[in-house]
Amino acid sequence: MHRTRTYRLPRSGWRSIDHQSCEASLRVSDIVQASISGFRERFGGNPSVVVQAPGRVNLIGEHTDYNDGFVLPAAIDRHVVFAVRPRSDNRAVIRSVSFNEDAEFTINGTLSKKCHWSDYIKGMVSEFQASNLRISGFDAAIAGNVPLGAGLSSSAAVEMAVGQGLLELFEISMPMPQLATIGQLAENRFVGVNCGIMDQFVSANGRAGHALFLDCRDLSFELVPIGDEGVRIVICNSGVKRGLTDSLYNERRNACEEGVRRLALASGHSFGALRDVTMEHLEDYKGALSDEIFARCHHVITEIERTTSAADALKQGDLGALGELMGASHASLRDDYEVSGSELDQLVEIADSVKGVIGARMTGAGFGGCIVCLTEESAVEVLVETVEKRYTANSQYRAEVYTCSAVNGVERIG
Repeated sequence: MHRTRTYRLPRSGWRSIDHQSCEASLRVSDIVQASISGFRERFGGNPSVVVQAPGRVNLIGEHTDYNDGFVLPAAIDRHVVFAVRPRSDNRAVIRSVSFNEDAEFTINGTLSKKCHWSDYIKGMVSEFQASNLRISGFDAAIAGNVPLGAGLSSSAAVEMAVGQGLLELFEISMPMPQLATIGQLAENRFVGVNCGIMDQFVSANGRAGHALFLDCRDLSFELVPIGDEGVRIVICNSGVKRGLTDSLYNERRNACEEGVRRLALASGHSFGALRDVTMEHLEDYKGALSDEIFARCHHVITEIERTTSAADALKQGDLGALGELMGASHASLRDDYEVSGSELDQLVEIADSVKGVIGARMTGAGFGGCIVCLTEESAVEVLVETVEKRYTANSQYRAEVYTCSAVNGVERIG
């Protein structure tokens, strides 16, 4: 598998792109070294444990995880690295290499949210305590190259890196699905974002060369090989930042839950989640729903169907069918769920115009961030040039294009 290549596209002026320098600046080995160097500079000596956890891209299955549906993500070769060593007291001192600042708190004290990067670490510590897992003070340094606010799950990568690092440091054994659940709870209960389980699960359980077809109800999953060596996952970052806590993400989830409640009352059925609702149910009892809630439910139900079909297409090597399903997913996210935007729509339109692009859609929660493309290798350079010409040159945002490999989930590397 190929490692990440990043093409940085300026707003104007560049027509040749220095692949080597851009690629070198984002190698995971550089991030590992940055975290270890940051640890040594701040605390002296070496860390006891070094862990890396990947970000993720979702090929299809958006906003289905918190509706007990199916998703088809892959862990990608953009990582968060956590270097940690025990202390003799109950203090936690964490150095963020990326933000060039420290955070400190007491392990057994009252942990308060501060709308700060350290909230994700505090959230993991809080959930460890809620699970009666014994940990004490530690010094740590954290660094990463998962783009922030791009919909590639930098927060889940932090949670899984910190969680696995603490498990290793304090010699605690835990199955990866349980660690993923702790990460989700940290984000739900401490950070305040009602995310589903997908991001943490694939960061914990990813496999090189594979997508992960995950049932978000019972957390069973199947590893599905991603194409052959002639197919690439290409991510186009719109440059539009989004923050889940401050966005309309939670409103979408609330609309789904309200839709389930109203459909159950109107039909007399006991629906546990939108996954249990069929299109026939939705059409028969649409009078119980507002137009907006109907549209939100329509997206989720059809997206669950598309995701199962996409997994089958990928297993059968039918990339054309997969591409069509990706396109239909984007249209549904744009029109029914209303989480796309002009920049994401423009990028999908641009990608679809390039010969050799198999499929393209927005990925992540929306409201900014990235699109994901499944692309023939021969089309990558043309896609980059076309994005530069048609998006970056006419946008107030700076675009970046990454070619990615599917990689393993969280693992100890030192």
